[in-house]
Amino acid sequence: MGFSASVRPIHQDLARALAALLRERGIANHEPRPIFVGAHNERLTRFGATHIVRRAAAKAVAIRPDLAEKPISPHIFRHSLAMKLLQSGVDLLTIQAWLGHAQVATTHRYAAADVEMMRNGLEKAGIEGNYGARFRPTDAVLQLLNSI
Repeated sequence: MGFSASVRPIHQDLARALAALLRERGIANHEPRPIFVGAHNERLTRFGATHIVRRAAAKAVAIRPDLAEKPISPHIFRHSLAMKLLQSGVDLLTIQAWLGHAQVATTHRYAAADVEMMRNGLEKAGIEGNYGARFRPTDAVLQLLNSI
């Protein structure tokens, strides 16, 4: 997985916190140095980020034990952002740009997986029906599908 610089809009509070971190670390504006570093002062790897998130999650579980069963990782943060944007009506090309996906087909997986949005789409289109029930195939249907 390669590294490429990218620009994203961020909340003002986050911008202030990042500016303070840059000052603390002695990094000038637009200086090509990583903001987040590991133990050896090199760019933080995805494994390093995962370690930090897991440590923070363990601390959170002490306060909120119900979080113990939740999968918490940097990828889950990305996934949650993508789903929140999608469910808020943001188009796939914008979500693709946010996530940095080279192909919109990669981003499309989020849309295909959201059954609730499918139900909402049917309701908005005025298509009547009870969409709360899930299809439960019989053994015969499963055998037929497996034979294909």
